[in-house]
Amino acid sequence: MSKAAVIGGGVIGGGWAARFLLNGWDVVIYDPDPEAERKIGEVLVNARWALPMLYDRALPPEGRLTWAKTIAEAVEGADYIQESVPERLDLKHRVYAEIEAANPDAPLGSSTSGFKPSELREGMATGARVFVAHPFNPVYLLPLIEVVPGEGAVPAIIERAKGFLKGWGLYPLEVRKEIDAHIADRFLEAVWREALWLVRDGIATTEEIDNAIRYGFGLRWAQMGLFETYRIAGGEGGMAHFIAQFGPCLSWPWTKLMDVPELTDELIRAIGDQSDAQSGHMTIRELERKRDTNLISMMRALRARGNAAGALIAEHEASIPAAGRAADLAAVPAITARRVIPVDWTDYNGHMNESRYGQIWSDGTDELLREFGAGPEMIDSGSSFFTVQSNTAYRAEAMAGDRVRCETRIEEVKGKKLRVTHRMIREGDEELLAEGDQILLHVDMATRRSAPPPPDMAAKMEAMARAHAEGRD
Repeated sequence: MSKAAVIGGGVIGGGWAARFLLNGWDVVIYDPDPEAERKIGEVLVNARWALPMLYDRALPPEGRLTWAKTIAEAVEGADYIQESVPERLDLKHRVYAEIEAANPDAPLGSSTSGFKPSELREGMATGARVFVAHPFNPVYLLPLIEVVPGEGAVPAIIERAKGFLKGWGLYPLEVRKEIDAHIADRFLEAVWREALWLVRDGIATTEEIDNAIRYGFGLRWAQMGLFETYRIAGGEGGMAHFIAQFGPCLSWPWTKLMDVPELTDELIRAIGDQSDAQSGHMTIRELERKRDTNLISMMRALRARGNAAGALIAEHEASIPAAGRAADLAAVPAITARRVIPVDWTDYNGHMNESRYGQIWSDGTDELLREFGAGPEMIDSGSSFFTVQSNTAYRAEAMAGDRVRCETRIEEVKGKKLRVTHRMIREGDEELLAEGDQILLHVDMATRRSAPPPPDMAAKMEAMARAHAEGRD
């Protein structure tokens, strides 16, 4: 088991801890705040509910969380260290001195939004292993991490750290040169400044500005970014046409990016009042749950299309061991799927939509068929199994966040016919949620007609059917 140390357990540190834990790493946290355990405990509740829903298979067993009384205790023996203390350079330097005395070797990432690696390393003997690892909230869901090595970094350490980040399902974007606020925050700062002026001048409220983003370009940016979006805006002429058409706008007085309004008491009060009117009826936890639910739905939608953050989720999921390991498939009944029910599988009643039970049965059957060499690769050999009948009996409600497993039995193997049954069980209380019954036919892909499967495949299926029958007896 690998160990990560988190120094600073605020919003960002708690998000890091959740990302590490839910990907199977042990985590030790140091934070002098007496409320830190409660706050991070609440973050973990949301993370445990949200992160697994991005995937169609169970994440690794959760790591062990412990709390340290000192920085030295936290970092001792750690394979990776993430610092997330407040944005004060003098404080970070004091923290690094304590880390260096106790663990001089592990990659040391800083969550800093603006400081450069050269500033962070000042006075350190082992500064070459320090780098910026700037995340975005919530760290347990959003994949982008700005990795800034800076001059003097040890390439091998940076590559090792990037390997860890990828293993946690994150996207390390390496920033080639040191620059204040890195890349993403410079964009955010520009938008923030313009938004302040729009409120200050009475042109738009905080809610109107948020609506302009979330109903428009925010969705485009979520899957295409800035330049690719504008390339499309150029039509068949591409980016060159876009720049030729809209380039002159850069000289027009459309923004006040270099002219920042004074944050007077009046402006601060107006922004605070408008924000309260917009979202003050919801608690911070309710807002976080709303945010997480929306992000899950968006990223799972992107995953279905293989784009941007969705493609990253699919890639990460492929590295997670499936439920259908040899020991599971040899069990009686075979365990063919383990997963968490995602929020986009539920309907207006709040429970799992009936169409998704068919997905569970299909996934379970596919996992079993792979064991017999009848997976997707079978298509290349000219045959496959088609489902010709499927029935479901609903026994209890399945809700978003439920952890379930699918237990599958082969009931009959006869000529072209394969019949399997499934049971979906909620893990924890072991309640039976649904039962399924499927009939499949082996099909010759050239004729698209049913045909007997290869003898060796049929023999394997018959052997498992006998084992399942004996196990029932």
